[in-house]
Amino acid sequence: MKLGANSLLFGSWDMETAFKYLKMAGYDGIEMSAIDIMSQHLVLSRWQECAPEIVRLSNEYDLELLAMEQSSRDPELMELAFQAAVETGIPIINCGPGGVSDDESTYQQVLDELGALVGRAEHYGVILCVKAHVGNYIYNTPTSLRILGDITSPNFGLDMDPSHIHRAGENPVEAIEAVIHRIKHVHIRDCKGRQRGPGAPEDQANGRGDIDLVGYIRVLHEHGYSGPLNLEVIGTKRLGHSLEQCCIIGAEARGHMQACLQAAGAR
Repeated sequence: MKLGANSLLFGSWDMETAFKYLKMAGYDGIEMSAIDIMSQHLVLSRWQECAPEIVRLSNEYDLELLAMEQSSRDPELMELAFQAAVETGIPIINCGPGGVSDDESTYQQVLDELGALVGRAEHYGVILCVKAHVGNYIYNTPTSLRILGDITSPNFGLDMDPSHIHRAGENPVEAIEAVIHRIKHVHIRDCKGRQRGPGAPEDQANGRGDIDLVGYIRVLHEHGYSGPLNLEVIGTKRLGHSLEQCCIIGAEARGHMQACLQAAGAR
């Protein structure tokens, strides 16, 4: 598994700050945030300007470009995301599933939107992933299995996030077994409690919450998962966290991930 972090952890700062401190923390790679309200890193409206800088920073700091997160399913915006992914060599794009939890009337739109985007992913030769997300139609294991059953393209997979599964009332260590064959990306963070949001950024650092991330990573390893394990911490920009706080969260989480891999015999 490749240990990375989403650049939105450093959403209040420029891209180079994210690369610099994630490298210092010992990460293998980085996931580029393309969510404008959370960062100004990979800004898709001017991706042609951003792309060379992303490649330069990747080479300078020796951080592999593991994925991109762009939460919208807007076709025009996603078309730009696919183009930017090809230009930079980013292999995976993570987006949100849409729809409303337990509202069957919203599923067809989810299926239609994601199905169209998967067609574009096939065209560009990249992988599109979605994750079970609190409040969206796909929010737990049964709804994840439904979309995976309806979209069987090899260019489509699951972005498994244990914090959302935990908040859906499931045990992520047990839930992962059912979908392991389609997991192509992992967004990882901890969570205290089962409230709607993941909590304060510092409580999202691995080891600070209630999720058995040691067991979770062990199951991934036992099933041969070798893809990205990207820390995703949200809220630092909105809450005005300092650079020091962001660095501590990133370093602490990376150390926990490394220990989990060692405990599982993966490193």
